[in-house]
Amino acid sequence: MIRIHFLFFFSSVDATPENIRRLLSQETRKNLEAVYVDQHFDLVAECRNGSKKAYSELYRLYSKAMFNIAMRILNDEDEAADVLQEAFVDAFSRISDFRQETTFGMWMKQIVINRSISELRKRKMELISIDEADIESIPGEEQADTEELELQVQQVRAAIHQLPDGYRVVLSLYLLEGYDHEEISHILRISENTSRTQFMRARRRLIEILKGKGIAY
Repeated sequence: MIRIHFLFFFSSVDATPENIRRLLSQETRKNLEAVYVDQHFDLVAECRNGSKKAYSELYRLYSKAMFNIAMRILNDEDEAADVLQEAFVDAFSRISDFRQETTFGMWMKQIVINRSISELRKRKMELISIDEADIESIPGEEQADTEELELQVQQVRAAIHQLPDGYRVVLSLYLLEGYDHEEISHILRISENTSRTQFMRARRRLIEILKGKGIAY
């Protein structure tokens, strides 16, 4: 049974890349590795030349990972599937604009996230904004600095899916997609304080959900 360490939920707000990798299952990490390593330079070049076979191959290589990203943000399979198709249509129609200053996967990922956020905004996602003093007044997770949890991946994923949209999207972007709060503030067009607030509240709510399932720490 695949199990993961969940210590960083209860330590500092700043998750390290190592902690992020711990959260992801082996299958998810495998899917995302393709996003960060540009192994398909030739396929992109062929797409620029109009190769339908290259289009199909890039879709095959990246569609699963991109669907998972959209799903983590939208929490709805139909909407995630629609975003996936629209994102690929957008990417392929603008393939000539891709200068390969980054990997195709990173470029594609940004398109998927932007489209997912746009779709999410239609739900009037609520993002709580509080000032710095309020942030400092939010209690941390007491007596948790040295505690470590081992939780089944599916239980964690199920709990994340139960979070409200505003909580889930910030937590997913920060923990699962590796963005920092400054980057999230630009993506969601919110302040860094709001991003940190949403993350802390999402983390707390996630712990409550897990406790409600009898998962103690």
